[in-house]
Amino acid sequence: YREASKAFSLAKSLSTGNSKSFFVRQ
Repeated sequence: YREASKAFSLAKSLSTGNSKSFFVRQ
């Protein structure tokens, strides 16, 4: 269930507004 954890982290990043940076890194 690693993908689920990643998705959760991504959602949290989106809340902070760093989703773009996180997505680009991935």
